[in-house]
Amino acid sequence: MATTKTATLTIRLDPGLKDALRAAAQVEHRSIANMIEMLIREHCVKNDIAIEQSKKSDQRGER
Repeated sequence: MATTKTATLTIRLDPGLKDALRAAAQVEHRSIANMIEMLIREHCVKNDIAIEQSKKSDQRGER
């Protein structure tokens, strides 16, 4: 089965903003990472920013 590759992103946030993000994610039953991804996607759609399609790899060791 093919899986989508992911990239790691480390960010620093004001603690209040992080708390707000956590609360927003809980309301929508999402993880913080998924909430950030959804917010970025919404922003890109709203502002006509293209999102490059991610590459897929199969789990048989192909990289």
